[in-house]
Amino acid sequence: MSQQTLAWVGFHVFILFMLALDLGLVRRKAREVSLKEALAWSAVWISLAMVFNGFIYYWLGSEKALSFLAGYLIEKSLSVDNLFVFLLVFSYFKVPPLYQHKILFWGILGALFMRAVFIIAGIALINYFHFVIYIFGAFLIFTGIKLVMEKDEDIEPEKNPVLKFVRKFIPIKTEYGVGKFFLRENGKLYATQLFVVLVVVETTDVIFAVDSIPAILAITPDPFIVYTSNIMAILGLRALYFALSGIMGMFHYLSYGLCFILVFIGVKMMISDFYKIPIAVALGVIAGVLTISIVLSIVFKPQEAEKSVEPGQ
Repeated sequence: MSQQTLAWVGFHVFILFMLALDLGLVRRKAREVSLKEALAWSAVWISLAMVFNGFIYYWLGSEKALSFLAGYLIEKSLSVDNLFVFLLVFSYFKVPPLYQHKILFWGILGALFMRAVFIIAGIALINYFHFVIYIFGAFLIFTGIKLVMEKDEDIEPEKNPVLKFVRKFIPIKTEYGVGKFFLRENGKLYATQLFVVLVVVETTDVIFAVDSIPAILAITPDPFIVYTSNIMAILGLRALYFALSGIMGMFHYLSYGLCFILVFIGVKMMISDFYKIPIAVALGVIAGVLTISIVLSIVFKPQEAEKSVEPGQ
């Protein structure tokens, strides 16, 4: 068995072990996640990602390690912005805190599969049809600009086309079914509101992947680096949600930073045949923009930002 095969097998064994630990030991009973526990798990996942990055540095060298770190930062930062959407979805459907972790857990399992499919398809397209790299680049630039233009648009989960399709075939109960996705009453199978929310979360994540996968492919075409950086980032998403859910409103400038990063990565991808921006430079830009966005969000509070654009009040 080659070293690369061992790396793939070892990575998936580790991920399955951690998911089993989370599901079997930490989540035997549905309960609300405390801030202390969420911060602890967030620290665990981030530390594991950095240890894994050290392994990549030792095994594959500094360039691959920098590529992993850049991909991880891109996915993690996009995930933080996506947490705003999850928060709105949970608020819209009035999901009890007791069941939010269960939805996120099974949502992440679905995301693992979908991300693998997206990554394989994206790399295959670039390898066999090189011009696709320009389409990906243009798409990222368009997405970055579109995010700025539609920053304040409302989320309307009920318009989700997948949810509309599911409702045509499965009768749905409005209650949460004591934490179950399905209930059987009088011999008839019903989907609960919990399943409805899971469908919305899963399809929303697919939309997120359409943005994040091309962005990481612009950093490196190495499938192992793309996949592992993406998976390590989203595995910590559940804990990060509960750690940041109470303070996510503070990061009101983060979305602008993410828009800039998507445009920058899109440009990097489109000019890659003429000039390759060094990984270290790309990583510096990503880290710098994220830092500036967070600092500005902390220094200039939302209320102050609103007053600054409404001087007449």
